[in-house]
Amino acid sequence: MQTSYFYPIGSPGQAWGPAERAQWRARQVRQRSYADDVLTVVDRLRDRFDVQTYGQVAYADEHFALMAIRSRAWDATLPTVLVTGGVHGYETSGVHGALHFLEAHAAAYAGRVNLLVTPCVSPWAYERIQRWNFDALDPNRNFREDSPAQESAALLRLVAPLRGHIAAHIDLHETTDTDESEYRPAVAARDSKPFEPGTIPDGFYLVDDSANPQPAFQQAIIDAVQRVTHIAPADAQGSLIGSPMVAHGVIHYAMAELGLCASISGARYTSTTEVYPDSPRATPAQCIAAQVAAVCAALEFVTKKSHPKP
Repeated sequence: MQTSYFYPIGSPGQAWGPAERAQWRARQVRQRSYADDVLTVVDRLRDRFDVQTYGQVAYADEHFALMAIRSRAWDATLPTVLVTGGVHGYETSGVHGALHFLEAHAAAYAGRVNLLVTPCVSPWAYERIQRWNFDALDPNRNFREDSPAQESAALLRLVAPLRGHIAAHIDLHETTDTDESEYRPAVAARDSKPFEPGTIPDGFYLVDDSANPQPAFQQAIIDAVQRVTHIAPADAQGSLIGSPMVAHGVIHYAMAELGLCASISGARYTSTTEVYPDSPRATPAQCIAAQVAAVCAALEFVTKKSHPKP
């Protein structure tokens, strides 16, 4: 059902052009520092990992170095796991979950897996606590050839040499109340489409790939995370964010068709986490811990598959 709503940019029935995008951009205020929050932590990791600048995002007079952290003793005989955070800059626990995993837990997997971690794919949006990039594009709908999103294109170039050699990819996200109050109305206004209100799931859930479902992998992650925070129940329609729940806390998306980050690696095992930081039942620390638990569960699953017990 189409619902009347007001978004302060654009005109009904008309998609945004350059003027509306500039108006939207002018409303975005820098609220935190990528250099302070992310790059300082990355610098602390240089004595334990290989740190690479894999690209640069350049918008107007702002430039952001994009950082990747790799296992130092890379071994082609071991499975490789890709961890991505901050594809949406406002999803805080994904960025800090990736960094906390590297600082506190990654050492336990040395000699068991190769790690490639990009903790903050979208630094401009991270600073503005925004889903979109400077151009009012969603990076997580633009992981495709000739991507117009600088963030997406840079990550695609980084991963391309490893595509087909990655065992698992876990992409760390959040679903927030602002998805419903800000982002979805903004999408409707930008694209001149009807706004259809939805609901925000209260709890953690996962998005599996409808073209390559891996239920055992998703279940292993859910089992680990539910020790840290609650798993989102289905809504009255048996769904989460409009998609049928196929297992406890799991839905399916067509990842490659939608241009999602979790489609870029060619990995057998892929998952997008969704933490709910606005829940009265979860703290920021719990949200970060849930992301870390998800990464560790993915790694444990992959290592057991690669080296099963005799």
